[in-house]
Amino acid sequence: MLPCSEPLARFIVHPMCQLFAMNSNRPMTVQAALRTFTARGGRTGEHVDGWGMAFHDGEGCRLFIDPQQAADSALADFLCLYPIQATTVLAHVRKATHGVPAPVNCHPFQREWRGRIWSFCHNGKLLDFAPALSGDYVPVGQTDSEYAFCWLMEQLRRQLKAQAEPHWQDIATLLAELASQIGRHGEFNLTFTDGQALYTLCATRLTWTQHTQHHGRDTPRMVQIATEPLGGAHPWHSFVPGEMKVFVRGEEVWSHQIHSQPITPRAVHALAA
Repeated sequence: MLPCSEPLARFIVHPMCQLFAMNSNRPMTVQAALRTFTARGGRTGEHVDGWGMAFHDGEGCRLFIDPQQAADSALADFLCLYPIQATTVLAHVRKATHGVPAPVNCHPFQREWRGRIWSFCHNGKLLDFAPALSGDYVPVGQTDSEYAFCWLMEQLRRQLKAQAEPHWQDIATLLAELASQIGRHGEFNLTFTDGQALYTLCATRLTWTQHTQHHGRDTPRMVQIATEPLGGAHPWHSFVPGEMKVFVRGEEVWSHQIHSQPITPRAVHALAA
């Protein structure tokens, strides 16, 4: 883990999409972080092709998406002011590589599995990624991101069907293997959650910061993830490229190094099989 001690102004925002996520051990708000984050959607960054936020709390989830740039969105302004409490949040500002600016192409994408809502965001670009889908999960829009999400959900459902309620560690182990296969097709930074565990993968660039307040046994804990640091009083740390982390109740519970192979015709054929 490499501390990011440079001032926020020194970071050059990545030209592709930006990711944000939060996971905590109790419902919390992240308005300040979201204000800084959504500014990258047209004010401090060039990510102008839509945005979205998913607020998970318990079994429920509130999803908001908008195809216009976040910096000009009245809905984004409202969500940065309204104190929505959640235990897990995913947010995304989009720089389009596949698919026009439209609601169907805005992240987070969501699907149901095992009676839970799963949310997914992706940063990067995939090449020649066209695995066969059985029809259990199919894309609604045109993005490589949603296609990857549908394939991940299909594989999780198929390979963990014997387990009545898969544990986050079983999901993490399989997700790491599947993400490694997708990563052969390009840049695959992701955030993924069912509202309980937060799964994160850094292909190229991802950072995190820990917020802990000491109040005896009832200690509030929160971790925030962002493509680029969002500032604040707590230090930010860099993921190692290829590193996957899982957070539960505001704490890191699992870490794994993924090694993806270069894009080859054989890799394309294996994914399509």
